[in-house]
Amino acid sequence: MSWIQRLQDGLSKTRQSVQSSLRRLVGGQLDPAVMEEVEESLLQADVGVRTVQRFLEGVNSQTGPFQSANPLEVLHNLLLDILRKGETEPLEDIIRRGPKPFVFLTIGINGVGKTTTIAKLGHRFSQHGLKTLFVAGDTFRAAAIEQLDIWGKRTGIDVIKHKQGSDPAAVVFDGIVAAKSRDLDVVLIDTAGRLHTKINLMDELRKIKRIIQREIPDAPHETLLVLDGTLGQNTIAQARQFHETIGVTGLALTKLDGTARGGVVVAIVDELNLPIRLIGVGEGEEDLQDFNASAFIDALLPKETPPT
Repeated sequence: MSWIQRLQDGLSKTRQSVQSSLRRLVGGQLDPAVMEEVEESLLQADVGVRTVQRFLEGVNSQTGPFQSANPLEVLHNLLLDILRKGETEPLEDIIRRGPKPFVFLTIGINGVGKTTTIAKLGHRFSQHGLKTLFVAGDTFRAAAIEQLDIWGKRTGIDVIKHKQGSDPAAVVFDGIVAAKSRDLDVVLIDTAGRLHTKINLMDELRKIKRIIQREIPDAPHETLLVLDGTLGQNTIAQARQFHETIGVTGLALTKLDGTARGGVVVAIVDELNLPIRLIGVGEGEEDLQDFNASAFIDALLPKETPPT
């Protein structure tokens, strides 16, 4: 099965729910009960309040692009316009144009797939001829260190690591020094996702960032926040908190493989104005791909849909 087909399968529940309610608007009267059903289905898909209100106001007014238009097509175009703001160029192009070593600080709560995302990116960068280094900065979990070590052996990428319980900032320092001395292209830093309190977590990330900037003043060059696509509105809350505290430059949205409410991608771009670098639909190395607005919307809400 192709990656696009897996994405379509992953978004199928969201797509079916939204299409079912929207079809009741096609060729019919704007009945308040139907409009309420449409609003509910879009909110349950986590499209976001701002986007939902924009769509409903346009349909109610029946002016401009909404006049005599198919609501399915109207919503498709509206979502596509929003998501195009979240598209970026491939990371390899950004890295080659940027400084060397190019430092990725990867953040996010435990369980979202940070370590796996780092591993997949490292493998991808190596295939593009970029000399890469892993840094096991999540020293609070032995499993995270071991997992990154296994990926390093599998991909032929060196891993800078310390024992569990070590100071994460010290590991990061060693990683930055190693990357500079070895003339490497990319450094991918893993971090912890859960300390005793949120304050402790954010303080630890700030400390790591200071260590990085002490060695490379303009780094980290990419602060990549990894988010779990199944968490809905909690995903937006996480993104907002990390962005306000650390300064996020890009997002990787994982687990869009069946249980996710795919509209959250729209809400993130519309409400936080952050670029989506990557989306993932599975555990395989090929399942993490660059975000493409057209492909995503075609999977979430195709323009042409057969009648039910």
